[in-house]
Amino acid sequence: MRFDTKIAVIIRTDLADWQKLNVTAFLSSGLAHATDEIVGKPYEDASGNRYLPMFREPVLVYAADAAALTRTHARALTRGLPMALYTEELFTTDNEDDNRATVRAVEADQLSLVGLAVYGPRSQVDKVTKGLRLHG
Repeated sequence: MRFDTKIAVIIRTDLADWQKLNVTAFLSSGLAHATDEIVGKPYEDASGNRYLPMFREPVLVYAADAAALTRTHARALTRGLPMALYTEELFTTDNEDDNRATVRAVEADQLSLVGLAVYGPRSQVDKVTKGLRLHG
């Protein structure tokens, strides 16, 4: 099935493996609130156990260096796409209030990005992620 929308997570390549996984999880949780349609319906196994719903479409994870992340962020901002971000400073905070304050203290073009997640029409997300390679 081909979707009209696309979910993309972009992770900075120089992070430790645990950081890449942690940032991907945090960013994905942010996108889960982009629209009501992004998440599907709950699952249930044959024994009647219920499981939480997940994204209704694949999540493509890209790798980028710092410059490419900054460029991708600017592209997403100009298109007004729903976006989640993770900055380097968030590795040093330990609560949600400090996380928000840390991001709020920095102008958009000065953010030290380690990851982004973007959701929107496929054609727009493709333009935002143009030139990036899939993480592998």
